[in-house]
Amino acid sequence: MNHPATPQLGAHNARNLDLDGLNHGFFTRNGGVSTGAYQSLNGGVGSRDDRASVLENRARMAARLGVGAERLLVPYQIHSSCAVIVEEPWAEDARPQCDSLVTRTRGLALGVTGADCGMLLFADANAGVIGAAHAGWKGALTGIIEATVAAMESLGARRADVHIALGPMIGPASYEVGPEFVEKFAAEEASYGRFFSPSPREGHSMFDLPAFIEMRIARLEVASFENIGVDTYADEDRCFSYRRSVHKNEPDYGRLVSAIALD
Repeated sequence: MNHPATPQLGAHNARNLDLDGLNHGFFTRNGGVSTGAYQSLNGGVGSRDDRASVLENRARMAARLGVGAERLLVPYQIHSSCAVIVEEPWAEDARPQCDSLVTRTRGLALGVTGADCGMLLFADANAGVIGAAHAGWKGALTGIIEATVAAMESLGARRADVHIALGPMIGPASYEVGPEFVEKFAAEEASYGRFFSPSPREGHSMFDLPAFIEMRIARLEVASFENIGVDTYADEDRCFSYRRSVHKNEPDYGRLVSAIALD
C-alpha cells in the first residue's frame, strides 16, 4: 500500500542534480512516524525500530520521489567496492549485498542509507543512467565511487556527463581517528596524509572524509560535484549519527536515506 508524502518530510536537494527527468532527495530525520531514538524519519530496516514504522517512512520517501514503495531499492550495505546494476525491484529477502546501485530503468528509485558515512547520488541525464553509493572510509578507500561510475558507463553513461552530489555525512571537525587509521591510508598513498589534522587528544587525528571523497571524484573528471555540507554528528536536529549515538551511550540509532529516480 502506498502512502502519500507529507509536506513536513525533510529533504535536501543538490543544485547540480536539478536535471530534467530526475527526482532526488537527501532525506533528513524529519517527517516520519518513528519515535524515541529513531525520531522520526528512520529509513533503516537494520535498526531495532518498529518495522512497520520504517516501512511507512520509506513509503513516504518513495512517494516524494514519485515511485511506489516497492520501487525504492536500498541494498544490504557491506562497506565494499561492489556496484550492482538493477533493472527491476527485488524480493524482500533478495537484497543484494553491495554498496552501490546503478540503473537506466525508469520508475525505479535507487537509495542508500547512512548515519555518518557518505551517501552519493549520481546522474547522467543525457544517457538516462543514475546511481547511488554508500561511501564510508573503507568503501571510499577501496573504490566504490570509481566502481559506480564504471557501472554507469557500462550502461551508456559518459563520465564527462556524470553529475555527483554528496549528502549529509560526518564532517572533519567531528571525525577523530587513531594512529592505525592514519597509517592505513598512508600505506595506500603517501599524499593521503593531507586529509588528517591534529586532534586535541594526543596521538589521534581528525579525518576529513568529505574532502577525501571529493578528491577521488575529482580524479574521475566528471561533469560536476556538489557537497551539500551537512555534518551528521553536529546536526542532531536533522541527522542521525552512529558516532554521536556511541558517545551518548544510546543502544541504537536511526539511518538517513538518500535516493534518486528517473521519471
